Parts: sequence; structure tokens; C-alpha cells
Amino acid sequence: MDPMTRIERSLTAAVARAEQPGCPPLLAAALRHAVFPRGARIRPRLTLAVAAACGEDDEDITDAAAASIELLHCASLVHDDLPCFDDADTRRGKPSVHRAFGEPLAVLAGDALIVLAFQTLAAGSALAPQRLGALVQTVSRAVGVPAGICAGQAWECEPNADLALYQREKTGALFAAATVSGAAAAGAEAEPWRLLGMRLGEAFQVADDIRDAAGNATDLGKPVGRDEALDRPSAVRRYGLDGAIDRLEDLAQSAVAAVPPCPGASSLRAHILTETRRLLPKELARHAA
Repeated sequence: MDPMTRIERSLTAAVARAEQPGCPPLLAAALRHAVFPRGARIRPRLTLAVAAACGEDDEDITDAAAASIELLHCASLVHDDLPCFDDADTRRGKPSVHRAFGEPLAVLAGDALIVLAFQTLAAGSALAPQRLGALVQTVSRAVGVPAGICAGQAWECEPNADLALYQREKTGALFAAATVSGAAAAGAEAEPWRLLGMRLGEAFQVADDIRDAAGNATDLGKPVGRDEALDRPSAVRRYGLDGAIDRLEDLAQSAVAAVPPCPGASSLRAHILTETRRLLPKELARHAA
């Protein structure tokens, strides 16, 4: 089964569990709206790629780890789009959750997705409970404090933010969770995979800054120009557009160098370079190539 099919199957099962009788219908609809239709699913695909490179031996626990990462990412998008943060009207080419269902349900949907991520992780680990503890620690570290998504978002509220620290926590933390959890799910030594995730997370954030500055809202399915409008830290604002593209390339090469020894290292390195180039807007990607 190809990676995207595995991811969508796991997410469909997770959301279906949340939609069981007793769940308020509008909240159930908001959850589905937040998760589907799919985005690029970059983080869960990374989890599956690392697990495969490490010699995956249990698809159920790997799929659960990948789904939990994506559910947490979806939760972060719901909250990030709220009026108190980006006040975004669209996400993935459709109304953001707070525009479609109202702000109270958007807050609750984001909260529910966070809980659902850990429920999904626990359910998928039933036949490999010895791996669950490391996975829970890895995933929770990525979304909380002092150095997870919550901390990263909070830096936007500070009068002065260190760009590298902001990017590492807001974006890199969940990428690190994706790589570390992929190795942990496969029963491999997990911590050596953290650096790869951090490098990829920073690369993704730089690419996101580039898309925000030079991308097209229609192609991206979300508003652009928000970093400048909201006076947020940005690689483009710091380095300029060309400098940010150079920074992205450097980070991609650093990520390739950070792949630990494993049976599937060669194919994983090729996957990283391909995925990094795809993050650029189409015109810039052709220029970079």
C-alpha cells in the first residue's frame, strides 16, 4: 500500500472514531473539515519514510504514529488561523474552520484533534506496548512547552523573537517528532533522527516564508503576505528572497547529511531533496532547478 493511502486510511479511521454517536454534530463536522480533504501530508509521509528506511516491522504502530503527527498538525492549523493569531479566511483552498463553523467550535475542534492524536497513537500501539512510551514522549515534547508548537506560537506574542528559535519550536519540533517517531515505531534507536527532523523543519519554515512572500494564494490555498502584514519573524524579511532560497538549499543539504546510518539511507536522502524542492512556488522551483 502506498504511503498516502496508508495515511488517509488511518486518518479516516481516527476521525470516524471521533464522530461516533454522542459527539455534537457541528463539532464532528468541524473535525472532518479540519482534516479533509488532504493537504500535502508532509509530516506523516516523513514518518513512514523514516520507518521504512529503518526496516519497519509493524505497519499498525507506524500508521498510528504518522496519523497522530498529522492530527496535531491539523490542530495547529485550526488554532493558527484563529482571529487572535493569523485571522485567516482560507486553508487548503476552502474556508478556515473558524470561518466555516465559528470561533468557539474552531477552538474546541483544535483541542479535540490534539486529544484524538494521542488516542490514535495509543490504539495503534496495542500490539507493541513497549514502543508506546517513547512515542508518547516524542509526540508530547513536540506540541507542548518548553520547546514545542505551543512555545513556538507564543514567540509571536513576544516583543522580540529569535528567528532560529521561533522556527525550531513552531515548525521544527513537529518535524523532529515525525522523524524520531518513525524510527521509534520501527523499533530502531530513535534519538539520532532528531537532527534530521529539526533541519527539515527549519527548511520547511524557510520555504513557507518564501511562499508567503512570493507565492500565489490560489495555488497555496491560503492567504499570502501575512508575515509582512503581521510583522512576524521571517527568513525572507531577514535574508531577502534570494538569500532565503539559498538558505533553503543549505538546509536541504544539511538534512541529507544528517540521515543516520540505516538500511534505506540512500532512498531517503533522494526523497528529502525531492520534497524540499517541491516546497518552493512553481516559478521559483524552476529557477532553483
